[in-house]
Amino acid sequence: MTFRSAAEDRRYVITIRTIAVGIFLFAAGEVGYALTIGSSFLVKDGMDWIYDVLLYGMAAIIFGRGARAERVAALVGVGIMFVSIGETAYDMVSKIVAPRQIEPLQLGFSALSTVVIVLLVVIALLPFRRSRNPLIETTWLSARNDAIFASIYACVQFAVRMAPIRAPELALDTLSVLLTLQAIYVIIREVSADAQKPETA
Repeated sequence: MTFRSAAEDRRYVITIRTIAVGIFLFAAGEVGYALTIGSSFLVKDGMDWIYDVLLYGMAAIIFGRGARAERVAALVGVGIMFVSIGETAYDMVSKIVAPRQIEPLQLGFSALSTVVIVLLVVIALLPFRRSRNPLIETTWLSARNDAIFASIYACVQFAVRMAPIRAPELALDTLSVLLTLQAIYVIIREVSADAQKPETA
């Protein structure tokens, strides 16, 4: 079992709840606005935040309910990551079969808002990055991967999304999948190691 101070636990709970609620409110607002202007791109962009809402929301609810519950929640987080990989793979196929037209202003808003949000999340979770608690590590790895991918994505957004060829965009999606698989491996390894430790009150 991983030992933590009560103060650290309280800080993490407040942090992860704030993250979950904040992302939910932003996503709901984006989807609502997208529906009013009839933008399917922004609707999908807003809906894509569901994975983060589920992951951080679950962590906010389960954290502190015991090592076993936290390990199970970490594995549920792995399941959420697998689903996100499937969605990314489907999106990659869609980009090849039926490339969609992207409005530059909507693309710019999507990229900028994503970078701001994921960087705020990774900064908020930075103090907890060395924790070996599987649930904390799940949220940290998810935030780290989002920050890496979003930063690269923003740097090449127009060269990638507005280009007549899809190869650069598909390469970024592949990088996202590989980072997620690496996080899944680390989480499963930590859950296994944590489960072998003696339970302590």
